[in-house]
Amino acid sequence: MKIVEKNLQQGFIKVVPDTPDDLWHLYNIVYRGDEVYAYSSRAIKTDSEASRPKSAERVSAFMGVTVESVGWDKFLGKLRVHGLICHAPEIIPTGAHHTIALGLNQQFTIVKKQWPKHLLDRLTMASESEKPLLILSIDDEGFAIAETKQYGVEMKIEERIRLPGKHEADKRVEGTKAYFRKVLNSLNQLWTQNHNPIVIIGAGFVKTDFARYLADENKDINKYVADVKSVNNGGTSGIYEALRSGVLLKATNQLRIVEETEAMEEVMKRLGKGEGTITYGITRVEEAIQMGAIEKLIIADTALRDAEEDQRLKLETLMRDVERQNAKITVISTEHEAGSKLLSLGSVVALLRFPLYHTSPSPST
Repeated sequence: MKIVEKNLQQGFIKVVPDTPDDLWHLYNIVYRGDEVYAYSSRAIKTDSEASRPKSAERVSAFMGVTVESVGWDKFLGKLRVHGLICHAPEIIPTGAHHTIALGLNQQFTIVKKQWPKHLLDRLTMASESEKPLLILSIDDEGFAIAETKQYGVEMKIEERIRLPGKHEADKRVEGTKAYFRKVLNSLNQLWTQNHNPIVIIGAGFVKTDFARYLADENKDINKYVADVKSVNNGGTSGIYEALRSGVLLKATNQLRIVEETEAMEEVMKRLGKGEGTITYGITRVEEAIQMGAIEKLIIADTALRDAEEDQRLKLETLMRDVERQNAKITVISTEHEAGSKLLSLGSVVALLRFPLYHTSPSPST
């Protein structure tokens, strides 16, 4: 994402999204009550001598809306911002409802009364994001390829296969070669689009055998193999296992989904042990903040994005209090497994520096 101009004193930031992930970030940044400005088109009824009475003519103009709702279409690559027109040329009535459709490489301006730190951090992260990973999970029963996204992982290909048995050695060798050719062709189709770094994972020796095959057959792609790791499962389950276990850390560095998955793994571990160093629900988290006990605050993106304004402001006040205590904050996407786990706990969880057994976890807010 390109940040074209930032003026926090006047409350506006101009941005240009240049990847689908950027639209996801902006979906979580534009709130109800904000103002969004961009070029958009609208049908205007005209009644002139050169046209039919009250015929509709589509006019393109620079417009602004006071946001009422935001929709994100990850398949079409569009962000739809709906609200009341607050700025437009005279021929377009202000106060009317309008939807501004925003796409890639389109500049627009977001105006807020106040820019919370976590939103500024999110914009900075989006402007510095690295290429996503391609994760190939392979074993002798099939393979899957996924691409990491800022909001989760997107499964691109999954196929099951049946190789000849080990007692049919010659047939198994030929079958394995044909299988590896198919996997390489699928990987090549995805890799050539952006030259993404690649991680190969799997159970047993198949992943290692394929890595050798790739090194022999396609040296260009092989240069982009960042790591080869073992997991207990193949296919999509192997990919989710790799995300949970942290085996992708070498390749991903600061990749957001790994950070989010690790945070929730720590949550589930502490819950499983019955430790007093975790609590959840806004009321219990507030108590922990007052006692200076917060180590890390974990919040679901929907808790901020979809909340009523008073509830969102309450959450952002909590976040500011946590930041003053030099604790960390992780906002987790609900588009992947870690986010689903967080929602089941009520969307707000705190890892604590020391046990607070008297503030036993409560799902209530």
